[in-house]
Amino acid sequence: MLKEGVGGFCMALADSVPGVSGGTIAFILGFYDKFIGSIHDLVFGKRRDKKTAFSFLAKLGAGWIIGMVLAILALSALFENHIYGISSLFIGFIAGSIPLIVKEEKDSFREIRKGIWFCLLGVVLVVGITWMNGKFGGGMMDVSQFSIRLGIKLFLIGMIAISAMFLPGISGSTLLLIFGAYIPVISAIRGFLGLDFSYVPGLMFFGFGVLAGAAIVVKGIKVCLEKFRPQTVYLILGMMLGSFYAIVQGPMTLDVSKPAMNLGNFQITTSLIGLLLVLGMQIAKERSKAQVSKM
Repeated sequence: MLKEGVGGFCMALADSVPGVSGGTIAFILGFYDKFIGSIHDLVFGKRRDKKTAFSFLAKLGAGWIIGMVLAILALSALFENHIYGISSLFIGFIAGSIPLIVKEEKDSFREIRKGIWFCLLGVVLVVGITWMNGKFGGGMMDVSQFSIRLGIKLFLIGMIAISAMFLPGISGSTLLLIFGAYIPVISAIRGFLGLDFSYVPGLMFFGFGVLAGAAIVVKGIKVCLEKFRPQTVYLILGMMLGSFYAIVQGPMTLDVSKPAMNLGNFQITTSLIGLLLVLGMQIAKERSKAQVSKM
């Protein structure tokens, strides 16, 4: 129970801040395939599989909910006031994650000819979405002022964001940031927790989009990981590389827009902390494996 809860808690912290996917945490901590497989079994599996999957996901989900609530209560203001520090932290986190993922999937990464174009596709996908948002302006939205148009937009954003959460590459929060929905959604959840029910309709549409995206996408991810793993892993790598650009441009999408990150406001110490965090999780994972093998 404790192990899965801690894993879920760490996933929530990653999901709540643009830059790192909860899937990245699951991948680093070694339960990604079980995570995807459990969601697949819960939706599509037989009754026996559903029971096992529910048990695992309930433990993971308990930690995730605790982590997300704590993050939401603190991070919206923190993100706006210390955007460059948080962005630097997660640049370090991603930089530390990439070599670890390459190490974990070394057999897949040997298939360079199969995967290189998918890597480039991942980079272009993330950079392209980020560029278009900056060019045409996703714009900030007020979730409390509900309309059918806003509901449809939130539904589609929810589908896309949860899809990213399942991939150990670009995070759902990064996509929320790209579409100008990160601060509005976080603020809406904070408002709801503060008993402001004007946010309920918008959050319901966003939640329905999350559920629909989870049901649709997880099947595709499972098939891709089983039948086209090298291509999928290279695509993930490309999305992670592209997410550097998304994080650098992130300050421009805030309610009060700030300049994009540059060498002048990049915080090297904070970035190193992010690097050390991911290395610490890897060490914890290796120790856990060693203890299991001794039993």
